[in-house]
Amino acid sequence: MTTITPVLLCGGNGTRLWPLSRKSYPKQFVPLTGTETLFQASARRLSGRGLGPRQRVDFAAPLTLTNTDFRFIVTEQLGLAGIDPGPVLIEPESRNTAPAILAAALHLEAHHPGAVMLVAPSDHVIPDADAFHAAVAEGLKAVAEGQIVTFGIRPTRPETGYGYLECEAGEDGAARPLARFVEKPDAATAEKMLASGHFLWNAGIFMAAAADMVAAFRAHAPGLCPPVEAALARAKTDLGFLRLDPEAWAGAEDVSIDYAVMEKAANLSVVPYEGEWSDLGGWDAVWREGGPDAAGVVTSQNATAIECRDTLLRSESERLEIVGIGLEHVIAVATRDAVLVADMRRAQDVKQAVAALKAKGAAQAVSHPKDHRPWGWFESLVTGPRFQVKRILVHPGAALSLQSHHHRSEHWIVVEGTARVTVDQEVKLVTENQSVYIPLGATHRMENPGKVPMVLIEVQTGAYVGEDDIIRYEDVYARG
Repeated sequence: MTTITPVLLCGGNGTRLWPLSRKSYPKQFVPLTGTETLFQASARRLSGRGLGPRQRVDFAAPLTLTNTDFRFIVTEQLGLAGIDPGPVLIEPESRNTAPAILAAALHLEAHHPGAVMLVAPSDHVIPDADAFHAAVAEGLKAVAEGQIVTFGIRPTRPETGYGYLECEAGEDGAARPLARFVEKPDAATAEKMLASGHFLWNAGIFMAAAADMVAAFRAHAPGLCPPVEAALARAKTDLGFLRLDPEAWAGAEDVSIDYAVMEKAANLSVVPYEGEWSDLGGWDAVWREGGPDAAGVVTSQNATAIECRDTLLRSESERLEIVGIGLEHVIAVATRDAVLVADMRRAQDVKQAVAALKAKGAAQAVSHPKDHRPWGWFESLVTGPRFQVKRILVHPGAALSLQSHHHRSEHWIVVEGTARVTVDQEVKLVTENQSVYIPLGATHRMENPGKVPMVLIEVQTGAYVGEDDIIRYEDVYARG
């Protein structure tokens, strides 16, 4: 059985799903449609874990491409899902999908000659993993013949938000030649393509031998090869991650795999996938995946709809109830620090809200109230002119950096678990309902020596309480 290496692309911002998805913590890391995050579900689907008897493909540990801000989130979420993280390549900056996929292909070709790669976004919903594996098994037959395989979704509506694939006729479920890529169409064109039966949605999922993918880049996008090869050659290992060289990477063109290679290559095949699929590209897609009731209404646990139709009501806070009365075609999504209300038919325009918030300097445009760090997370509860109150969670065995502050002192009150606290030369254990004072300028660190999460309340007072007032002396996560 051929072993396939999944290549997970994990760097997007997901602005159309604001306010839940933001630059600091985008949609792939959020449990949008269940208890698992989209990233975890994607990794599990491409690991073969817990699948049924129809499984006909074998997967190696994934290779993930992400950015420096998400590197610890990636390994943490894979670990929580019980999946070997495999190699994690850090892109110095986003250059679109073509450079990322080329870097993955070159890495696999160098370390695993003969490897087959399956490139997939990490934020799609594919409920039937067995059926998807069956499609992958069909695609492997074409890969063995030197083809680059893409997977097309059988369209269920005249969607204008997706690109399309025109393919030739073939046996049900079998690979067939790909005639051409079609950009996102207008409504009339989408209707005609749906009626013809010769078009599939472009899922952005590709499979090929790594060597064949590299050959395709050398033939159709030769200008990408030198900078990406140099970025890999000069890459540095950092705490198990592989950091691509930023100077060389900056020389790579910002271009998608479709434009760079796929629209030019002749050895392309497409496998139709008949099962359910969504890229969750907007709140209207989340509404569809949520299973609307007879009135077309989807509500979260902390939401109530009264005489509404075709409406999504969602609250992300257990302390915030959202109620809709007499609404039609409405999206209403509430988080602790922001609320979105939009016409369902304009779901794709949510990114305009993010742009408007950025223009006015609103922190909600890019930052979540809960700030995730390698050691855990914190959230600001109350902020004033000279003070801030935070809730901080530290994972078992994790530690914050040894640090000091120029402008603030801190009080720490442990409310769950036990903290090991360093203040200058003193080290002591602080248990639940105990507190410790960190004077201005003192060198300090907190650690969780236990086996359960440790939670504390931090009260900061001083002339300035911003996150950039940190001088780090030691850090197990090698942050600057």
